[in-house]
Amino acid sequence: MKILAFESTCDETAAAIVEDGRKILTDQISSQAELHAVYGGVVPEIASRCHVESISILAEKAVRDAGISKEDIDAVAVSYAPGLIGAVLVGVNFAKSTALALNVPLIPVHHIKGHIAANYLAYPELEPPFLCLAISGGNTLLVDVRDYTDMKIIGATRDDAAGECFDKTARVLGLPYPGGKPIDMLAQNGDDRKYSFPIAHVDGNPYDMSFSGLKTSVINLVHNAEQKGEEIDRASLAASFTRAVSESLVPRTMQAAKELGYKKVVVAGGVAANSRIRADFKAACEKNGYELFIPPLKLCGDNGAMIGAQAYYEYLAGARAGSDLNAYATMEL
Repeated sequence: MKILAFESTCDETAAAIVEDGRKILTDQISSQAELHAVYGGVVPEIASRCHVESISILAEKAVRDAGISKEDIDAVAVSYAPGLIGAVLVGVNFAKSTALALNVPLIPVHHIKGHIAANYLAYPELEPPFLCLAISGGNTLLVDVRDYTDMKIIGATRDDAAGECFDKTARVLGLPYPGGKPIDMLAQNGDDRKYSFPIAHVDGNPYDMSFSGLKTSVINLVHNAEQKGEEIDRASLAASFTRAVSESLVPRTMQAAKELGYKKVVVAGGVAANSRIRADFKAACEKNGYELFIPPLKLCGDNGAMIGAQAYYEYLAGARAGSDLNAYATMEL
């Protein structure tokens, strides 16, 4: 089954064709990072307009590069929530018109489910059930993946997402947007014990997280140093900050896997590209005897292939959408 899938929830426009939920025939992505870097973050109106300009071109290129005809497409899929509402609307409306024109089913996909499904593309042997940590710019979730479409959130951030903290820390350090990669590179030469940052614990749920205090601590440290005329060791600050994020994520995930009885741990989302976090998860899983699944870097960020992968299983579960499908800025998993 060949699915043409669209992703436009933030600042990447993507169109991909995925076969049977596991094989990428083509994955086309147009990034807007350079446009938004001027503003230090995503400007929703600019993002929406760029999606309008790019999506039809990417769709045509996806079909052409896959070496198939439009008649070979069996279904159309789209990420319809959560995300920047204007950006999501572009993808949803284009997908609806495409499905109508091709006379094929339209499959709605939750964005976070797509990130989790990126691992199905990287690891053909991976099957539920398993525990997944989904970490991105807008979400930080611990998910009990019972089946391909049956999932339950057992822990989440109470405030900021881990990825947002990376972007805000990068900004205060004078690094470009998006901040994840620049911080990762800077931290390579730093002392991760030089600065001490808080690791929050939330009353009532040991799996819930909080990152607003960490973000505030970084900002206050830098501003206080500037006011006193003191020099900040930027590399060590980046390394210490990354350690604090990792120590908020890894132990909770290991504890949850143990209590749920899972031997398979999956990590997904843009923050999963961070080298320190990847290394810490690898070490922790080896220590505890767990099998670790983290997608390659190209599948960590937003892409269309992950939507096509999840769409296959949504289709098998009977998910269909009509012309009344709407876009949503927020939606529970």
